[in-house]
Amino acid sequence: MNAGTANWVATLAQQHLDAAHNLGRWLLGNEQDAADAVHDAYVRAARSAATYAGGNARAWWLAIVRNCCLAKLSSRKRETPLRAVPDAEPGTLSEVEDGAHIAQCRTLLAEHLRALPTEYRETLVLRELEDLSYREIADVLGVPIGTVMSRLARGRALLQRALEPVAQEQDHGL
Repeated sequence: MNAGTANWVATLAQQHLDAAHNLGRWLLGNEQDAADAVHDAYVRAARSAATYAGGNARAWWLAIVRNCCLAKLSSRKRETPLRAVPDAEPGTLSEVEDGAHIAQCRTLLAEHLRALPTEYRETLVLRELEDLSYREIADVLGVPIGTVMSRLARGRALLQRALEPVAQEQDHGL
């Protein structure tokens, strides 16, 4: 690998490090495993940079991160639920009650998101949290755009169904 290629990979990884780490945390469930997977992805990207055929570099990088995460999950011999919720940005809430309610809602949403099957969870994370386009998600996951749309619709429906009882409780003041 020449210096230009090494610099390109380092720049790409740095530009999208937050997205890579966020994807790793959601797929693997903890900071350390996510950091390990992102590091492994960087090494793989550096080794295979010469084979990059052009196109969306962000999607190429996140696909490598995803593959490293899936390899780590596979090595666990079973899929485990996520244990940690990615840190939220600090807010500027004026009321303690509002802050507690928002934290409770985030925790509940994260719990239900964690419970989704991996294919729905990763698709929702890439779209809703990382704001990737359908094309970028398709490139990252290696599936057709129609599959991305289907997974998003099913994942959203599953999440909505899981949150319905909570919404009904709040509507009834429970």
